Amino acid sequence: MAIARALATRPKVLLADEPTGALDTRTGAQIMKLFRELQAEGVTLIMVTHDPDVAAQGKRIVQIRDGKILLDVPVEEWQI
Repeated sequence: MAIARALATRPKVLLADEPTGALDTRTGAQIMKLFRELQAEGVTLIMVTHDPDVAAQGKRIVQIRDGKILLDVPVEEWQI
């Protein structure tokens, strides 16, 4: 429901904090598909996740610890 509310205003930037964290695998995959569609429409998506499989579906990986950026690379260069 939170994602639906966030999309109601057609934002140019969407912030998603653990968007698949409390979902079953199938629903999580549907959310990630929706996010890819939104990206294709030009929406900028900033997602926070602890799930490496979800993170790998993005375009960039930025790892932050204790307020410091430890890594900022295209997903193709990311190694877990």
